[in-house]
Amino acid sequence: MRIRYVIDTHLHADHVSAGRALAEAAGAEYVLFADAPVGFAFRGVRDGEVLELGNVAIKILHTPGHTPEHISLLVTDRTRADEPWFVLTGHTLMVGDLGRTELATSASEGARALFRSVQKLKALPDHLEVLPGVYSGSVCGRSLSGKPTSTIGFEKRFNRAFRIGDEDEFVRAMLADIPPPPPQAADTRAINSGR
Repeated sequence: MRIRYVIDTHLHADHVSAGRALAEAAGAEYVLFADAPVGFAFRGVRDGEVLELGNVAIKILHTPGHTPEHISLLVTDRTRADEPWFVLTGHTLMVGDLGRTELATSASEGARALFRSVQKLKALPDHLEVLPGVYSGSVCGRSLSGKPTSTIGFEKRFNRAFRIGDEDEFVRAMLADIPPPPPQAADTRAINSGR
């Protein structure tokens, strides 16, 4: 098997990513959102772009909010169906909560961007599996479940933050009870940015 792409959903602030090193070792393309503010070469992708992997297609969804460059990956396995099977949501939609919004921008600016991203994710089919980047124990959310996967429909029903339909109410909720940032968050993000 050949690794063709190594994709980071965003520039992390809680750990140093091994994505670039893995891509180099595998001879793969390192993929980030096209407008990611980094100091190295990478394959930039945009909202709606599709990465082809034989029978598998990965559609890029730009889902800013946790960070401005955040993407989610909508995956279709054509051996199963012509419609998506699951979505890798990184630190945008997690089981039980949404990602914090202040690590790469102001908390309110991030929250407004996240509200728009949530509308995009809510429009996906209810049966679609959600595979987030983190679960309980991460500092990237507040009410994270220990269950590592869910579905769009389950999160619509039971994820308090995901259910909020009014933008101002959503922003107020996202600005309440923000946990302390990860240690050295700015330094870690700078390392992952190659700066």
